[in-house]
Amino acid sequence: MFAGYGLYFLISLPALLLGIYAQSKIRGSFNKYSRVRISSGLTGEQVARKVLDASNLTDVKIEQVRGTLSDHYDPRKKVLRLSQAVYSQPTIAAAGVAAHEAGHAIQHKTSYGPLALRSLMVPSVQLGSWLGPILFMLGFMMAIDNLAIIGLILFAGTALFAIVTIPVELDASKRAKKALASTGLVYGQELAGVDSVLDAAAVTYVAGAVQALSTLLYYGTIFMGGRRRRS
Repeated sequence: MFAGYGLYFLISLPALLLGIYAQSKIRGSFNKYSRVRISSGLTGEQVARKVLDASNLTDVKIEQVRGTLSDHYDPRKKVLRLSQAVYSQPTIAAAGVAAHEAGHAIQHKTSYGPLALRSLMVPSVQLGSWLGPILFMLGFMMAIDNLAIIGLILFAGTALFAIVTIPVELDASKRAKKALASTGLVYGQELAGVDSVLDAAAVTYVAGAVQALSTLLYYGTIFMGGRRRRS
């Protein structure tokens, strides 16, 4: 058992440290630029509305939601949801996050491939993220290889989802920066602040993929070790 824990930490520790660093970086950058007002005086909601309207997305609604950094775009309902710190605040951080989420709506409109793929994967990932580890551990402990393999496959979908998320989020940030610059909503040194916030967010997407892959690697390693011991 202790050897298993040692293997887990050996494989997962780098990913865990990267995740802690990523969360610290995004929160630090967001908090820093949440204290810097943009010269236009527009709130995150107003910035998002202008970016959407400039892309002929007047049918996309904008709502306020609870939570910190809980901002997201719902392609099924065509609703852009912004947290309170973004929705009602005229700051560089709010403008960057709002434009980023509007970037997802633009992706949806243009049928951006990776976004469509990620949306298709959501139901299976929601199932596999919790059922996969359960089936794997049951199969592993009971020496039922087929059950363990099914669990591995289900969880592998979660890792694939995290990988697909990276280009989706990076592209949304690219669209956000372009929209903010071209519309003049943010300019000069304000754009550097937006870059800092969105680049910090990019690290969290990479960290999420690394964590999912490291967990999958751990499961695969102990599965193969178990098979060798039984053979």
